[in-house]
Amino acid sequence: MELIRGLHNLAPRHRGCVLSIGNFDGLHLGHQALIARLRELSRQHGLPSTVMVFEPTPREYLNPQTAPARISGFRGKLRLLQRSGVDRVLLLRFDRRLAHLAAEDFVRQILQQGLGVRAVVVGDDFRFGHKRGGDVSLLRAMSGDGGFSVEGLGSVEVDGLRCSSTAVRQALALPELDRAHTLLGRRYRAVGRVRRGLQLGRKLGMPTANLVLRRGTALAHGVYSVKAYWPERPEGAPGVASLGVRPTLGLTACLLETHVFGDPVSLYGAEIEIEFWEYQRPQLRFESLDALAAQMQLDGKRAQAFFAAQDRS
Repeated sequence: MELIRGLHNLAPRHRGCVLSIGNFDGLHLGHQALIARLRELSRQHGLPSTVMVFEPTPREYLNPQTAPARISGFRGKLRLLQRSGVDRVLLLRFDRRLAHLAAEDFVRQILQQGLGVRAVVVGDDFRFGHKRGGDVSLLRAMSGDGGFSVEGLGSVEVDGLRCSSTAVRQALALPELDRAHTLLGRRYRAVGRVRRGLQLGRKLGMPTANLVLRRGTALAHGVYSVKAYWPERPEGAPGVASLGVRPTLGLTACLLETHVFGDPVSLYGAEIEIEFWEYQRPQLRFESLDALAAQMQLDGKRAQAFFAAQDRS
């Protein structure tokens, strides 16, 4: 999969494609239906399948205080799109210029002049352009002169509930991991590169691989039974993870700290994925590091028992 960062990096060879546009946060089953149709159109036209995404998201730029927490970070989104079989991702920086671009100019300048699109497939509730002035009807109205076709796909329902990023966020916030699993079509994962921390877990007998979640996460803070994946362990390694701000230490950065069972492995600098299997408890503030260490051991034993039961079932 090719990542194109900005319109200025479009080359002549990028002209001519089939396109879908959106945030694709979490790549839930509704998004997957869009991607499946996009790939089908790609085969029919003999053109690359292209997905357009934005950083930051429009809501994060326009209303940063009320923008919803992300289901997946940009790194995780790219990985999911790659696994879905998309040929190209066009990343546009959402800034003042793009926020004030009229919907008609968005179509003419970006879709027609920039990409030379032959087909566009989006959700039927898709909105774009200044003050969300564009929709599927506008795309269809401009498609004749623009030389491209337009499809607006309806919602995907799961157990009578519309599959949406909002529904996934609600499930993760509770946290109802099984419900999130159903909406996503897979278990929820966080992706990141392991950073050096305070080495506190090592001092307390449970070394951890630490991911800094700079934009936070939709998942409820707490302790989870997890599996960790990295290139040398594609089958996954069980462990226990704490997600949150470490209240005992009085810190505020959102961290995902994962202890992988078995012989210690140095993962510093590695890109890993953490898959959430069971919610154990909320984050707690302990009166001492000894009390924290004792609880960490209990959390680890519960996670080991959980995965042992999974292996027997």
